Amino acid sequence: MFFPLKELILILLFMAGNAFASTPEKVFISVDADTLSILKKEKFISYVPKSDGKVAVVEVNKADIEKISEVMHSEFHRCGGFMFHESYSDAKNVFEPVLKKDSLFVDYSINRQDLVSSYLGQVDEKKIIEVIEKLSSYPNRHYKNKTGLASQRWIKSYWTKLTKKRNDISVKEFKHSWRQSSVILTIKGSKTPGEIIVFGGHGDSISGSRYGRRQDNRAPGADDNASGIAVITELIRLVVANNYKPQRTLKFISYAAEEVGLRGSRDVANSLKGRDVIGVIQFDMTNYKGSNNDITLVSDFTSSEQNRFLAKLIDRYVGATWSYGRCGYACSDHASWNQAGFTASFPFEAQIRNANPHIHSSRDTLDKSEYGALHAVKFAKLGISYLLEMDQ
Repeated sequence: MFFPLKELILILLFMAGNAFASTPEKVFISVDADTLSILKKEKFISYVPKSDGKVAVVEVNKADIEKISEVMHSEFHRCGGFMFHESYSDAKNVFEPVLKKDSLFVDYSINRQDLVSSYLGQVDEKKIIEVIEKLSSYPNRHYKNKTGLASQRWIKSYWTKLTKKRNDISVKEFKHSWRQSSVILTIKGSKTPGEIIVFGGHGDSISGSRYGRRQDNRAPGADDNASGIAVITELIRLVVANNYKPQRTLKFISYAAEEVGLRGSRDVANSLKGRDVIGVIQFDMTNYKGSNNDITLVSDFTSSEQNRFLAKLIDRYVGATWSYGRCGYACSDHASWNQAGFTASFPFEAQIRNANPHIHSSRDTLDKSEYGALHAVKFAKLGISYLLEMDQ
């Protein structure tokens, strides 16, 4: 069959366009090497360019990211479980030694008992519940959805309202390459503003099945992670209510896109490389008591020294029970800070195997915690104790 030259060119362009459109976009993720067999069985992996036996970098289809997140949750009980990388050059950095800043000296002594004690009784369960209820009222907080954008903007608006009478406080959106922004509230330190303490948790939520998540699935995320954002919000409220003027700069962060490879926290942590971030504490799932102990201090990919400090704070101020437990590679946003070379800790609501079984589903609602927030109150008390004792 003969085609005029003009028509032949159009046909070739159409065929090339279709071929290009059918080629899946490839990205890299880093995972625990012990998850490779499952990911290969599910046919997610294109190839494995590098592994050191503990961590592996693998190439996958970008369209499979949410399915991989679901497998990590269902098979390994990890909320997250991998880091997303835009390129191989970025991904291979996970094999580089984590360089800690030698210039920082942090005094982990406990000597502000009277001050801390005056705050503990002010922690308000009802205020925590109000934030959990508001955030879990969104159909979902997916990082690509308008409701994910709206929920983060509500956090920004609410934090701005809480702090409107303080001219040393700013609340800003941290933009990413996707729709949902992270939100950062900064209180400038009065004496050593160059030293930074970070309080973080993710604001997004997600839900789905082994066959892949969908953006329009119902994902109230009351525990994962409206509860963590509610604890952080309570810390902000306590600071403002007591007109506390920190010596060091405090940053309170609601991260975007945690559920798809810790993407928001990685951007934020990397933006602060070279800065004097003296400590990071992560609040991700705080309101479901699934274990005999109240608080699990995640021991892997965290600072053992800061973890010991948190244990002392729990014993001294919170009156809760605690134990150590392992969470696995990149199981929450603390891993982004650890990878960037900062001191990070992650106090969790239970032993990982006993975590809330309803997360990542439409059943992650406040009734699973008896419509209360008594468990989250313990994390708020730990958070304010950490804030006041670190800020000296």
